[in-house]
Amino acid sequence: MSADYFAPFDKVRYEGPESTNDLAYRWYDKDRIVMGKRMEDHLRFAVCFWHTFCWPGSDVFGAGTFSRPWLGGANDAAAARAKRAAALAFIEKLDVPYYCFHDVDVMAEAETIAAYRSSLAEAVDHLEALQAAHGRKLLWGTANLFGHPRYMAGAATNPDPEVFAWAAVQVRDCLEATHRLGGANYVLWGGREGYDTPLNTEIGVELDNFGRFLSLVVEHKHRIGFTGTILIEPKPHEPTKHQYDFDVQTVYGFLKRYGLEGEVKVNIEANHATLAGHSFEHEIAMARALGILGSIDANRGDPQNGWDTDQFPASVEEWTLAMLEWLRAGGFSTGGFNFDAKVRRQSVDAADLFHGHIGGIDTIARALLRAAALIEDGALEHFRAERYAGWQGPLGQMIHAEGTTLGGIADHAVARGLQPVRKSGRQEWCENLVNRA
Repeated sequence: MSADYFAPFDKVRYEGPESTNDLAYRWYDKDRIVMGKRMEDHLRFAVCFWHTFCWPGSDVFGAGTFSRPWLGGANDAAAARAKRAAALAFIEKLDVPYYCFHDVDVMAEAETIAAYRSSLAEAVDHLEALQAAHGRKLLWGTANLFGHPRYMAGAATNPDPEVFAWAAVQVRDCLEATHRLGGANYVLWGGREGYDTPLNTEIGVELDNFGRFLSLVVEHKHRIGFTGTILIEPKPHEPTKHQYDFDVQTVYGFLKRYGLEGEVKVNIEANHATLAGHSFEHEIAMARALGILGSIDANRGDPQNGWDTDQFPASVEEWTLAMLEWLRAGGFSTGGFNFDAKVRRQSVDAADLFHGHIGGIDTIARALLRAAALIEDGALEHFRAERYAGWQGPLGQMIHAEGTTLGGIADHAVARGLQPVRKSGRQEWCENLVNRA
């Protein structure tokens, strides 16, 4: 039944803005050249396992609402195999190149280390065959270090070193699985790497253990010859009250402290950015400035809710602002846009999975076109360059010259009686340019 679940649906194709087909792309034309590159190669879309194939439609107030052939019973080897087959079939029909998974998303339940390793190995064998059969690739893998009760107080930051060691098993095996499957990245999301109260928490010990764990991950990456990128995914809170990888700037400070800023980048999620009190484009711009932009989880939150709603992107305007910063950063090298998004609990039909992804893909594709048009027009970029042109002049060069002191800069200002002239930041004009696009 799982193999036939998506059988009624044809492969989704580009039909253009005038199409009346709900199961067609209007803006995502994968072969269209944008700023010298195919749209598919720019965007590198991925479908996630956890929301799309594992979540049963439950919430804290009620049970699951979805009737999927691989859900509802025990998560045994047969159910896991059926889920993997259905997932790769769906991703091929959506005609996107990549997928992402947590270890536990793709395998049968396992309580012991031996059972875990055996079950994951079986899943990797099957995924390898499915990738070849469906022509799909792995964008990134990750280990779920937050769902099992053993991780109630964290994984790398747990007070119990035995939990740290259990997490090491999962990450070692999942990183090696990602390497074998040709994954382009490996992600660590510290959902429980934080605290609920400082009363019972030694923050310094936990940070050092977190830094030690990440250093060991990087070391193992090089030991096995994995050439992909190690990524940390920032989030300020939920499920913990405070999460140590709060936002992009916090992660960079953490990486600098433990000497990992040249080894690890960030996987930015739109909904996590807004939970941190930032805009999505702010986090991309910050990652660009710090040189750690790796990959992006594409979704949105609900501004009326204070939690991670993981809805599909739907605003071309918001995404145009994000894509401007993304293009300025040079786009992706190993990363991609992974849909860490789920259909709503009342969207119970198989078609809804297509509608959600098609809408999100078209939103991002259209935003890419708008952002590219703004950059190619040049007016906004010229104004930004002109605004900072003084830093290329004599005073700007002197300030950054070796040997320049604070006193020397101050004496320069005094000797010349500097009276800076206010210059408009022209924010309204900048916003008008975006709206015209």
